[in-house]
Amino acid sequence: MPAISIKRRHKLDHKKAKAAAEKIARDLNKRFDLAYKWEGDHIAFERPGLSGSLHVGKTDVRLDVELSFLLFALKGPIEQQINKELDALFGKA
Repeated sequence: MPAISIKRRHKLDHKKAKAAAEKIARDLNKRFDLAYKWEGDHIAFERPGLSGSLHVGKTDVRLDVELSFLLFALKGPIEQQINKELDALFGKA
C-alpha cells in the first residue's frame, strides 16, 4: 500500500491534463532531482528514498507514492505540498 495515495477529479481535457502532469514532473525533477518517464498515460518517477506514479485519466488523476523509512517522517509536509500543487494545476478537490 502506498504511503501517499491521492485521487483527484478534474475538468481538463485529456491533453491539458497530461500537460499539467508534465509540469508537475518537470518541477519535481528540477527541485528534487526526481527522474521520471511517461508510459502511456502514466508517469513513473523515482529517486533514492521515493518512488511512485501519476496516472492521468479523462476525468481524474491518481498519485501513488512510496516513501522510504527516513522520508516517512515527512509524509505530512510532502502530502500537503502535493495537494497544493494538484490544486493549482487541476483545481481544488
